[in-house]
Amino acid sequence: MTFSMCGFRSVDGSPGATPLYRRWICSFLVLLVATAGVCLAGASRVQAAEEDDKPELRVMSYNIHHGRGSDDQVDLQRIAAVIKAAQPDLVALQEVDNGVGRSGGVDQTAELARLTGMQGRFFKQIDYDGGEYGQAILSKTPLQTPEIIWLPGEPERERRIVGRAQTTIHGVTFWFATTHLHHANSAIRQDQAKALNQRFTHGDAPMILAGDFNAPPEAPSIARLQKRWTLATSDAPLLTFPADKPRKQLDYVVFCPQSAFRCRGAEVVAERVASDHAPLVVKITSEVKLNEN
Repeated sequence: MTFSMCGFRSVDGSPGATPLYRRWICSFLVLLVATAGVCLAGASRVQAAEEDDKPELRVMSYNIHHGRGSDDQVDLQRIAAVIKAAQPDLVALQEVDNGVGRSGGVDQTAELARLTGMQGRFFKQIDYDGGEYGQAILSKTPLQTPEIIWLPGEPERERRIVGRAQTTIHGVTFWFATTHLHHANSAIRQDQAKALNQRFTHGDAPMILAGDFNAPPEAPSIARLQKRWTLATSDAPLLTFPADKPRKQLDYVVFCPQSAFRCRGAEVVAERVASDHAPLVVKITSEVKLNEN
């Protein structure tokens, strides 16, 4: 018998059965496709498992209105109860009093740290009513190298700041920061957003920034921030203000660089009385071992 590239023929030239080498090739191709499918499915399962295995950070942004609720009562215990129920790893607080007359002369950061079992750090903005007024961070892990960075604003009124500190969670070291942008002047807010971009996104260590940005998602200041920061709530607005009947989003969690973190979900806590803002909680995973870079 003889073989040809076009098929198999007997010695007399009559068509024969499917040649053996073609059956081998077909069997090999079927096996190859099946193996590739199994490998791809396996890789997808491994990737999904790796995503599920990555430890999450729970980050809260909460403007506490110095503990004064919609019932006009200053009550830090209910603020603490809201925080504890959400089980955050990190909390960025705005409108925090320290020894201020209107809130009973209490060091609110220290008291909230005691009530929640977290570490606390206060960042002063201004002197006010016999004490200090500003922002704070709560953390389940120790806070190191705290610092205040001043933002553009109105010197004769309330200056705005970023208060930040380094912490290490799940083996990852990064900056966590709180800020409260200008409430009434869009041009100043844009200058503040520009300053945030220039100060923190050019080779600085990875950072999560949370706070009351005093602007809806479509505002120019938010658009400017998005040139350098990733919004953890960019899919859809999450309404945080006013707390009793939320109509707009003013509170955010952002991070940089984009490759350092990934948002796994976000929600607004349905708390209507404790403050004039509802707290925002975001789940974040780290994408690299930042402290090993």
